[in-house]
Amino acid sequence: MPQGSLEASRAAEDAARRSYGKLVAFLAARTRDVAGAEDALSEAFAAALADWPARGVPGNPEAWLLTVARRRMVDAARLRRHDEAAAGYFGWLAELAEPETANVAEGSLPDRRLELLFACAHPGIEPAARAPLMLQTVLGFDAATMASAFLVAPATMGQRLVRAKAKIRQAGIGFQVPERAHLPERLDAVLEAIYAAYAEGWSDAEGADPRRRNLAGEAIWLGRLVAALLPEQPEALGLLALMLHAHARRAARRDAQGEYVPLALQDSARWDGAMIDEAEELLRRASRLEAPGRYQLEAAVQSAHCARRRTGGAHWAAIVQLYEALHALTGSPVAALNRAVALAETQGADAGLRALDALAGDARLADYQPYWAARAELLARSGAPAPALAAYQRAIGLERDPAVRRFLQRRAAALGVSSVSP
Repeated sequence: MPQGSLEASRAAEDAARRSYGKLVAFLAARTRDVAGAEDALSEAFAAALADWPARGVPGNPEAWLLTVARRRMVDAARLRRHDEAAAGYFGWLAELAEPETANVAEGSLPDRRLELLFACAHPGIEPAARAPLMLQTVLGFDAATMASAFLVAPATMGQRLVRAKAKIRQAGIGFQVPERAHLPERLDAVLEAIYAAYAEGWSDAEGADPRRRNLAGEAIWLGRLVAALLPEQPEALGLLALMLHAHARRAARRDAQGEYVPLALQDSARWDGAMIDEAEELLRRASRLEAPGRYQLEAAVQSAHCARRRTGGAHWAAIVQLYEALHALTGSPVAALNRAVALAETQGADAGLRALDALAGDARLADYQPYWAARAELLARSGAPAPALAAYQRAIGLERDPAVRRFLQRRAAALGVSSVSP
């Protein structure tokens, strides 16, 4: 690739990573046309890849992209609108050229993502589409990635997103943070989207995937914003505590050679103590509000794991109880799976296996790598190497992360079984 094209491609990628959600939110804030904003921005990026290699990367790529995308939206509106409604539509578009756009040219892109998050959580949008819509518009997730995260078919997810975007445009849903009295009714969907974004960023431990790079940091930033906006909402505090607890261990997830290190084997001295202390204080603030919920329970699980910093061991009895409460609250098979793993630490591998057997018929876990990895580990500990190898092989086939795959392969090789008996 010629040097100019390479520089243009890198600049476009950096702008997309840095500002995709800000640009979509800014473009759609007045028109309420999320799909139109995304299409226009996509065309602007295509134009950049054609223009920048020849003319050079502009000093402010976001301002260049915003200008081109706005023109594309105006052109698209002219093709679509021939009735009296056009006047109002063009009025919205004209506002994009007013003072805020000038600020962008000076290097300051107003961040409308929080308003977009709450717009996507509007009660008029079907509940199953709210969190995926936020992830696509604010963070640029594709439908296939979200379908996997939310355990539905890609075609189903795509249809939900199309309907949700049409609803925003047709109903004229405004892009603003709702009045305080209406914030809590939209909060669950906003928190779910932020957590899903963090989980995607967490899955890229080394920051090597450009699609996931910085997602964890962006999610924490959004979590801080919501917690500051709603300090009386315990689940907002709980989610931020959960993300900080997990993020505090990020550096310990890989050894010096880049190999995966599971939580039980991590060097707790490498955990970020200040981040853990902040998470603990957030969890204490949330508990004082006496309204326990999913994120507080998950953060409390992480807190029980972090007890190893002080005592040398995780508080497994508490972890079992917390996962029982979490499963009772959410019905999540993942909570039940994690309870089974914790149960094995307090009552032995056979007890953990019995709990896993009870989940064997849940289709949601059929292709869930942690289920097979946990089953393999407990089978190995219970003295059943051949079934353990079969479970490890299933887990290896489902794992995307090469480092985790190598870890599982080493565990499977340590069984000393060359093949699985028919």
